[in-house]
Amino acid sequence: MQFIRPSYARLYFQSGIFVSFLNFIQKISEKFGSFVILTVIVAKGEQRGHRPKGGENVKPNSHEQSKRHAFDSFCKKILKHEARDYYDELKSQRNREVSFSDLSAKEMDELYTEDRYFVTEQIFNVLGLDVIVTDDVIAGALQSLPERKRDIILLSYFLELSDREIGDKLNMLRSTVQYQRTSTLQQLKNFMEGDTYERQDKK
Repeated sequence: MQFIRPSYARLYFQSGIFVSFLNFIQKISEKFGSFVILTVIVAKGEQRGHRPKGGENVKPNSHEQSKRHAFDSFCKKILKHEARDYYDELKSQRNREVSFSDLSAKEMDELYTEDRYFVTEQIFNVLGLDVIVTDDVIAGALQSLPERKRDIILLSYFLELSDREIGDKLNMLRSTVQYQRTSTLQQLKNFMEGDTYERQDKK
């Protein structure tokens, strides 16, 4: 009967090397034969052999001692190689991984999709461009505006044009665009607040 020293057992089970124990057994069997029996001693203390009746320990002969040393040496070599392979794999994995903090905004956006099966879309056309609004309250507020005021809001807040650019496209002075934009924005705010109160009263 062969033994694995306690230190080897602790190395195998506590170092985080998640290799198959059957693979470990197979390597031992290939080296020492399928008849080899492994007795793993995890607890601290000296290795214990079988005691014959009478309470006396039988000292192994030189051949058995040599075989035991060879067995222990082979076990240690296997565990060392397994540990090295494991940490090499960890290092390779870390090199392939990318932290979320290192991702760009575009890459972060690609990590998720939005379920839009139950989203109601309202399409507004301004200067030949379609603007999609998915919020029912905002869409209703925009629908309540006169066309010119709605165009200014869409161009400013949805298409992100400046007051000067909007004025050039609508043949308006920049100051006029600014005034129309701020006053219309307040009008939208009042409309949306009133809509919110109305929905709360219905609950």
